[in-house]
Amino acid sequence: MPNAESHAQPAPPAQVNDYDSFAEAYSALNETSLLNAYYERPAMLSLAGDVAGRRILDAGCGSGPLLAALRDRGALVTGIDSSAGMVELARRRLGADAALHVADLSDPLPFANGAFDAVLASLVLHYLEDWGPTLAEMRRVLRPGGRLIASVQHPFVDYAIQDPRPDYSATTSYTDDWATLVGRSAPMTFWRRPLHAMTDAFTAAGFRLAVISEPRPDPAGRELYPDDFHGLSTKMCFLFFVLEMPVPPATGSAE
Repeated sequence: MPNAESHAQPAPPAQVNDYDSFAEAYSALNETSLLNAYYERPAMLSLAGDVAGRRILDAGCGSGPLLAALRDRGALVTGIDSSAGMVELARRRLGADAALHVADLSDPLPFANGAFDAVLASLVLHYLEDWGPTLAEMRRVLRPGGRLIASVQHPFVDYAIQDPRPDYSATTSYTDDWATLVGRSAPMTFWRRPLHAMTDAFTAAGFRLAVISEPRPDPAGRELYPDDFHGLSTKMCFLFFVLEMPVPPATGSAE
């Protein structure tokens, strides 16, 4: 408990969305939690399908568990994250020669046009107020026919937890402190937007919407998390999208 002497100064406010400050704790939680290890990650891998030989960018790779699973399936993987601490943990997991970069999704991506067959954005877009520039960059680095696979917090769930209840049609922010998850104050700010705003953003960026998914958790989690498994199986949590890059029509010479 802090000393109450008159000369004591208040602690500075915790930095919002500062993954560097709790990278180790979050990585350990993400490794085995019901939501990550037995729900979100299996769903992303299922939507990715056969990735052998595919060039895949994990945009918001964190400490690299999804990257490692993709590499184990034969993918040629690259990861970026805005947290240097998370990227360092991913490098420990994947090896010193892994293609990992500290990069912010609000900035231009450090890759050539058409560099990837697929981009995976796992629980990262909901940190951004404006999806437009980020989706444009993701499209740029995908080859024609490539796919963007994205997961976000379900807009209906986010709408329900905001207090006071916002206008559903508006894009609004809220902050949640992850102190109980990572053992220290960790305020996280998210942007909730209605479903139509999500799909509009994808199509405005030039993607074709192929799949919207609300999956069930992996049955393997039932034995490990018997108290929480049923609840997760019967309620909304995350929302998943598969978006496709159009293939330009072939242009043949006129006969």
